[in-house]
Amino acid sequence: MFDIGETITCDDRYWASWADWLHIPRHTLSALVGAVVAQGRDNADALRLARPGIDVDAEYRAREAAGHGEHLDESDLYDDVRPALAELQRLGARIVIAGNQTARAGELLRALDVPADLVGTSGEWGVAKPQPEFFQRVIEAVETAPGEALYVGDHPANDVMPAAAAGLRTAHLRRGPWGHLWADDPDVMDTADWRIDSLMI
Repeated sequence: MFDIGETITCDDRYWASWADWLHIPRHTLSALVGAVVAQGRDNADALRLARPGIDVDAEYRAREAAGHGEHLDESDLYDDVRPALAELQRLGARIVIAGNQTARAGELLRALDVPADLVGTSGEWGVAKPQPEFFQRVIEAVETAPGEALYVGDHPANDVMPAAAAGLRTAHLRRGPWGHLWADDPDVMDTADWRIDSLMI
């Protein structure tokens, strides 16, 4: 089982498009994302710092209406995704991709025909990480006992800790700002069954 953002997909385009929409330098928004990550805050707080008082949901709808909404293509996938998932499928593993994304992101990812048996998002399921109900949905989707399944993700609070609490094996991926920042955190080191730098290990 794999998280989506900064595990399967690179978030560069996502944040660049928000910076362009808000008419601020991309580096400024990137730095704000880094700041809220370091503080353990929700990444949407970067948008609120960039534009105080912003209604993120309303702004998201405005972007969609203006033709500047979510977009994913092959360039958004990390280079190791297709070979790693294809090899796992060849070995007989059931592959589930599930993360905190919109329903639209789920549609876009499925359209890329990534090697996976199921792609699900919090927007489609109506429940988000780190809630236990999200991981119950993931466990049901993978069709095996929790202790025989592995959840791979970059975020300690949204991926490693709640997945472990649900009884899943876990791998913390050093990728993206969350993955790098907390790679050597003692709690992550104690909780994650594996700590990896790539999906090709």
